Amino acid sequence: MRLLLANPNTTQAVTDAMAVAARAVAGGGTEIMAVTAKFGARVMATRTEAAIGEHASLSLLAQESDGCDAAIIGASLDSALRAAREMLAMPVLGLTESSLHVACMTGARYGAIATSPRSAITLREMAEGYGLASRCAGIASLGVSAEEILTDPAGREAAIVAAAADLIEDGADVIVLNGAVMAGMPARVQARIAVPVLEGVSCAVLLAEGLVRLRLPKARAGSYAALPLREQIGLDPALAARFRG
Repeated sequence: MRLLLANPNTTQAVTDAMAVAARAVAGGGTEIMAVTAKFGARVMATRTEAAIGEHASLSLLAQESDGCDAAIIGASLDSALRAAREMLAMPVLGLTESSLHVACMTGARYGAIATSPRSAITLREMAEGYGLASRCAGIASLGVSAEEILTDPAGREAAIVAAAADLIEDGADVIVLNGAVMAGMPARVQARIAVPVLEGVSCAVLLAEGLVRLRLPKARAGSYAALPLREQIGLDPALAARFRG
């Protein structure tokens, strides 16, 4: 089985960290192919960058998904997740959707930890969009940029542990560390947190492997049916080709 881990951000170090986390939980016969976007933000942090990231995500998936059995969008924003499910004939998963669903299968209520106040707002909107807001005990912000966690993960451990303790007090049965830069972080903090700690890459890999084994067909009707034949102007050739069948 080959899983595509597609980072719509342009920072290779983020891709490398996610690849390590993915390979740590993948089954023995699973290959992780990790790739990085060629345009867009270093690490998306605004709504405008997120919109650009959706284009980057679709382009990257169109270019790199041939020969893969499933794809994982390696960004907390799940960039262009629904469009990618329409475009591709394979399972496509996002980090946040995956981690929230696994959290809901782990405890009655989850607490989530985001990097910045802005990302916490986006995370709440995503939880509502996925229909999982009612299971949320709270969302905490570390008040730092994703880049700060990437460059100094050890320096953020105490803040994560403290935020988790507050969320547990508010009723969280499980903690979700939100964002691609949180890959590998649960192992650093789990011993100091009284409930299970999840992050998106590990959850997405395990769910992707299961969906591949189900061998579900591509939808022939509905909003995820194959793309119609439509002319596109000025797109990356690999992306434009998806509209030609």
